[in-house]
Amino acid sequence: MHGTMTYMTRHVEKRTQPSLLAEHTRTVASLAVNYFPRVRQRPELPQIAKYAYGTDYHIVVKKMLRLLLTSLRNRYGKVSGRAFTDSAPVMEHAWAERSGLGWTGKHSLTIHPRFGSYIFLGELFLDLDLEPDSPIVNRCGCCTRCMDACPTKAIVAPRVVDARRCLSYLTIEHKGDLPPSQSLHRRLFGCDICQDACPWNKKAQPACIPEFEPNRLLLEKTEEEWTQLSSEEFNRLTESSPLQRAGIVSIQRNLAGTNPKFQ
Repeated sequence: MHGTMTYMTRHVEKRTQPSLLAEHTRTVASLAVNYFPRVRQRPELPQIAKYAYGTDYHIVVKKMLRLLLTSLRNRYGKVSGRAFTDSAPVMEHAWAERSGLGWTGKHSLTIHPRFGSYIFLGELFLDLDLEPDSPIVNRCGCCTRCMDACPTKAIVAPRVVDARRCLSYLTIEHKGDLPPSQSLHRRLFGCDICQDACPWNKKAQPACIPEFEPNRLLLEKTEEEWTQLSSEEFNRLTESSPLQRAGIVSIQRNLAGTNPKFQ
């Protein structure tokens, strides 16, 4: 159910054996970073997933992980480590769950008991023996609000997502034309519908990291303004933004002018 994301079928051994990614790994240290925004888009505008409101998280979280590694070296001496944040075949949600950061919700994302699921995950693979934290209990219970809220029914079973139906996949990862009858429900880049429905996100607190402050120029653009954007203007607007990854062709494909499937 991974659609065109063929990389997900590769490197299975590396996903399950950390030492194949970083030799001599003894410990996986997991990091969770809150990114819940202080402001949100008006609902009538083309919607951008909240994780893309500010600076690309790959840049920010990698910097945090390197600082953490430096701190460990100051404390323990010579320590070898490799940092990851959604950047290699690492089962980040599984490691986060095993480390006690949270549990895997039915939408397949990690839910932290304080911050909800609006968190970025990062890992340090270390050649250092550290006493592990214990997993915490899954507190989703019988709630299915995330599954019920998904307009394309992409969550086909608890913790199982069919990417081919997922609006986040369709607006970011999918290359080429969209399925002819596919409504994007006003999603321009990514989708937060399942997360917005989760009761654990009702208590989410705004992030205090300057790099994640929302770029209001991005959030306030109308459908017409996005459609008329040139490549040069798009590159300037989305510098250091996750939207750079999609590129203007995919963004304007999602808009498709006044095509009703965007509605």
